[in-house]
Order: sequence, then structure tokens, then C-alpha cells
Amino acid sequence: MTRPSEATLTKQQLLTDLLKRVSRSFYLTLRVLPRSLREQIGLAYLFARAADTISDTNVLEKERRLYFLRQFKTQFEQDQIGWGHLKEIQEAVVPHQTHSAERVLLEHLEDCFRLFLEFAPDDRARIRGLMKNLIPGMEMDLTLFPGDSANELTALQSMDDLDRYIYHVAGCVGEFWTKMTCAHQPSLASWKVDHMVKVGVRFGKGLQLTNVLKDIARDLQRGRCYLPEEFLREVNVKASDLLRKESLTAVRPVISRLTGIALEHLDQGWLYTLAIPRREFRLRLACMWPILFAGETLRRVSVSSDLLDPTVNVKMTRGQVYRLMALTTATGACGYLWTARWGRLRKSVV
Repeated sequence: MTRPSEATLTKQQLLTDLLKRVSRSFYLTLRVLPRSLREQIGLAYLFARAADTISDTNVLEKERRLYFLRQFKTQFEQDQIGWGHLKEIQEAVVPHQTHSAERVLLEHLEDCFRLFLEFAPDDRARIRGLMKNLIPGMEMDLTLFPGDSANELTALQSMDDLDRYIYHVAGCVGEFWTKMTCAHQPSLASWKVDHMVKVGVRFGKGLQLTNVLKDIARDLQRGRCYLPEEFLREVNVKASDLLRKESLTAVRPVISRLTGIALEHLDQGWLYTLAIPRREFRLRLACMWPILFAGETLRRVSVSSDLLDPTVNVKMTRGQVYRLMALTTATGACGYLWTARWGRLRKSVV
């Protein structure tokens, strides 16, 4: 039996070394955030990544993954940790991890929760709220899609199903982000929190819908079609047809329709970003970057002839990402300049 690691990780090791290994792109966003937010948002990301790893451990039967995912969710239902439940999760899931960083993360769940218990009660409550909303999206993946391969392909039934999914997977992150930043940044005191939470939800939905569109082909190979069946019927396409690359022309109207919805959500995200005072340079950058990356991704989605090819990545190169980050930083995240850039990028999405 594989035992969890006995060595503990410090706060620095968890929120710098481990987080950087788990996701370099998120780590860059975290480093640009104001200091008052880094620990809470960084740890929340590690919890979300741990839940996602449990959900994606395909070696285990779905019923087992659901069981452990729900066990994990119970750790956020009250301000008390079930250490025995965590060990049960670790002993079942850790041995099947091939990604070394995710393995280390699961081995050190206790360290994550010990750090969590050091946070102020209000911050713990905000993280608990996030996890209770986020994990149901992973449960949707395990309950609505019966298989893990293209042979058992299933589509979401309706746009309502897709909207509910992208809320749980990312819209609720916008909600959490807004509540946490408002609690720790005095410069946001003028924000009407309830209104900005709703805008933040749309911001998150736009980012997740972008991911859904760029990952269509890979998700199909996992037995998951997030394009709503009600939309596919309108163009006389079945989910199974999407396994053939030549079906792209027929399904393009559905992709364009969803791209338009994603852009509308991202427009709200842009308004959200501009509502951040310019002196909050770091916070503006942390919101501006994912919108600009998503816009460029949607542009590529809209013109790609390989969107249904699972071997093709429809995304920006690392060099393009770093150049855009450098430009936004060098120009001080100027609202006027980058709003014009967002407008041009939006128009380029056909």
C-alpha cells in the first residue's frame, strides 16, 4: 500500500514550488496579484486541482471517484477536517497518479488543510463556498457522461445544462474571486458587491466556454460532448458525427453560436476589469490576461480547419502568451489602449 508522504511542506513550498509545478500559467497570474490575495487564492487553486485530479483518475471506477470526490467535498461543509477521510482518499488515489506534481499535491493534502485552518474565519468561509459550488461541476462530468471513451460518447441535452456546467466549473470562481478581492482590497470599497459578483460569474463562464470550444475534439475522445444536443439537432448533426473531422462544416453554425455567447460573457469580464481602479495595476493585469488569451483562442477556434482533430492544439504558443503579458505590463494595463485591442480582437472572431 502506498502511504502519503511523511515530510510536511511549508506554506512557501505549497504556494510557490508546488503550485508552480501544478500549473505554471496560474502561478504567473498568482504572482502578479496583490500580496493580500495570493495565499487565499493560491490555496483555493490547489484544492480545486486536487478535486479535479480525483475526478480524472480514470483507473478507478466512476462510482469510486464520485465517492472520494464527495468525501473531499465534505471537508468544506463545516469548519472541521476529517483527517481519516483525507487518508482514505490519498491511499486510494495517490498510487494511480502518473503526473508527479499532482501526486505530490495529493500526498500533501493534510498540509494544505493545516494552512487552510490558519486563515481568518471569513476567508475559510469564502473558500468553503467556492469548493461547495465547484465540485458539483466535476460530479456532473462523472454522472452525465457514462463512459470515458469515444465509444460511449454522450452529449449534454440543452444549453441550460451547459450553462449550469460552466457556472459550476468556472462561473463560481468569478463569484469567489470577487468576494475575496472586495474583502481584501480597500480600493474596491465603492463596488456594489452583489452586482459585481454577477458580472464575475459571467467572466468565469466566458473563460470556461472558451475552453469547451477549444477542447471539443479531446473531450469527444473522453466520451464527452459539451455541445448541446438541442443545438446539434438544429443542424442535423449527431454527437457521434463529430468524431469525423469532415463534420466541422456542418457543425460550424453551432460553434459560431457558442462563440458568440462566450464573447458576450467576456465583454462583461472586460467591463469587470475596467471597473478595477487603475492604481490596482496588479489586479487589473490578473483579470486582463485571461480575457485577452481567451479572445485570441476564440479567434483561432473560429478559423481552425482542425478543430475536430484531437491531435491539434488550438491555443496560443507560450511565446505569444509571454509577449502579451510583457506588453500589458509595460503599458500599465492602460484601459484605453487595451480596450481598443480587445475591440479589434473581438471583431477578428468570425
